[in-house]
Amino acid sequence: MTPRQTFSFSQSVNHMVARAFKVLDMDPGIAQSIQSCKAILQVKFPVNIRGKIEVFTGWRAVHSTHRLPAKGGIRYAPIVNQDEVEALAALMTYKCAIVDVPFGGSKGGLMIDPAKYDRDEMQLITRRFARELVRKGFLSPAANVPAPDMGTGEREMAWIADTYQQLHPEDINYAACVTGKPVHHGGIRGRTEATGRGVVYAMREFFRHQDDIKATGLKGSLGGKRIVIQGLGNVGYHAARLLDEEDDTKIIALIERDGALINEDGLPIEEIRQYLNKHKTIKGFPGANFTADGHTALELECDILIPAALESQITSDNAERIKTRLIIEAANGPITFEADEILRKRGITILPDAFVNAGGVTVSYFEWIRNLAHIRFGRMEKRYDELRGEHILSAIKTMTGKDTPEWIHKELARGANELDLVRSGLDDTMRLAYQELRSTLQDNDKIDDYRTAAYVIAVSKIARSYYDIGVY
Repeated sequence: MTPRQTFSFSQSVNHMVARAFKVLDMDPGIAQSIQSCKAILQVKFPVNIRGKIEVFTGWRAVHSTHRLPAKGGIRYAPIVNQDEVEALAALMTYKCAIVDVPFGGSKGGLMIDPAKYDRDEMQLITRRFARELVRKGFLSPAANVPAPDMGTGEREMAWIADTYQQLHPEDINYAACVTGKPVHHGGIRGRTEATGRGVVYAMREFFRHQDDIKATGLKGSLGGKRIVIQGLGNVGYHAARLLDEEDDTKIIALIERDGALINEDGLPIEEIRQYLNKHKTIKGFPGANFTADGHTALELECDILIPAALESQITSDNAERIKTRLIIEAANGPITFEADEILRKRGITILPDAFVNAGGVTVSYFEWIRNLAHIRFGRMEKRYDELRGEHILSAIKTMTGKDTPEWIHKELARGANELDLVRSGLDDTMRLAYQELRSTLQDNDKIDDYRTAAYVIAVSKIARSYYDIGVY
């Protein structure tokens, strides 16, 4: 049964942001300007597939250009539509502001089922879509920079970058026209895992604050918490893997498109991922109970619920049956406005998508900077740092007359590589953003939830940029 939904995706986002406008008592004109999508491009283009002409429809929305370039992924899915693209573009604007990434917000989508086409056909379609975007000014390193999203990945970004270079061979910064590329084509290490890892960094920072934990009704650290995760795609997989392998949590249920796996003793995420890759389904995975009605697993009793799949998964139809104390929105818009109202009244804490899944755009920012600088991070300082570490170890030995343990020697004498620096920058970004979030929530008695706090932060920063340049 399709969940009942009163508002569209974009309307749901706008209603949530309206709470921030009310808190800030913002001028209606500025509020409308911030909320409005600045431009939306729809393209229809033909491609010869197996001797037959097929016409594809795609969109690219630009929500805000208060910072340039506008940034946002491109998703390939048969359910893509203009409203979804506009909503996701708006979320990108707010997301970048929350984590202090100097981008505007954009988003793209192509109505297509990638499973129906082979690699060569997908390349033809992607390159044609890219040409449409470039020619109409919706793709360039300075103005609009896509990234992977649902249904796209490194290979699509590589095709798009190469297409842009063919059309603009004079642009030495062509590699910066997209992010999420393969490392050997200008990508950055750590980008693929970035959104999922950012989710975990956000959770770890939340659990460093005992007052915040207590307010949810939970106790102790992240370790040992019973977790339900929806989605084992790029975001859900990396988040679940880290929680399983590094944080000693217990993932009791995993929801996928064909059902859910449940085991109160915990699920082995890496084994499930390998099984899914091989069999294209989670059904039949040994050591867990399978239910074909995976959506009902959202209602299992747990400490933490992490929707990491599609938008509008928790609606007014099932919000009253959600049995968790903390929801981590790893997906974009998994909770509708109506459901959010219900969950807030029930006292369930929600860490919002505009903060939680900002790891992807954060590391995309690092990649974009790397492409403009034409040098990988760590290239100049790595050996210098290693030499300084050796000098410190020599000084310790001279003063004490003793050798340092091997593990200390290994750590001190190792210079940071690009992946170390990317993860460090991501961790710092998520920590600082959460700290700003909680202080905003604590310091303003008109705010009683993290989502409103996040949008107050975002809207304040965007409005300030408008005032600074004389838009009144």
